[in-house]
Amino acid sequence: MGRLVSTVFITLDGVYQAPGGPQEDTRGGFAQGGWSFPYGDDDFGRFVTEVFAGAGGFLLGRRTYEIFASYWPKVTDPADPVAGPLNALPKYVVSTTLRAPGWSGTTVVSGDLAQEVTALRERTDGELQVHGSGALLRSLLDLRLVDTLHVLTFPVVLGDGRRLFTDGAVPTRFTHRSGRVTGSGVCLHTYDVAGSPEYGSYDLPEGPQDVTGLR
Repeated sequence: MGRLVSTVFITLDGVYQAPGGPQEDTRGGFAQGGWSFPYGDDDFGRFVTEVFAGAGGFLLGRRTYEIFASYWPKVTDPADPVAGPLNALPKYVVSTTLRAPGWSGTTVVSGDLAQEVTALRERTDGELQVHGSGALLRSLLDLRLVDTLHVLTFPVVLGDGRRLFTDGAVPTRFTHRSGRVTGSGVCLHTYDVAGSPEYGSYDLPEGPQDVTGLR
């Protein structure tokens, strides 16, 4: 059974919207698209290459799918570390309205999300990867379908835009698996989903306390 692995770019204030270019997503009057571009150094490129090398298929939200489909089929070099897997491997787009996707190898997922994604994981050889697709990712996390989350945090605050985690998200605990920082200051952290949060208290125990340290 494949693992469901998500990669998301976010700012310090939690915005994930339109990292790739100024015009890719202007919902709500968002005018700061392309904020990740200045940080795309060699370290960042190596990490992205590592991620895509593990892909066995891709699960995308409708908006991210359309952004990818408008660009990556035009990159025809099969050796390209991103375009190669994206063009060659199965792609699944979650949508109730898309009928005839034009990107070769695409299947529309329109039924029960938990059932269909579970079935996709079972038949994927390698990672079933989610890139971007913030609304879809939140739903998958709430359903406990995500195994691993790569969070790429960029050293920038935008002040507006769509946030990845919003009020009402299902409380979730993560285990930190690995992390490093690129030369341009992007924090690359990998987390495994570990279930529900655990809680405790820093309250002092009841009874008289020795504040002198003499007994």
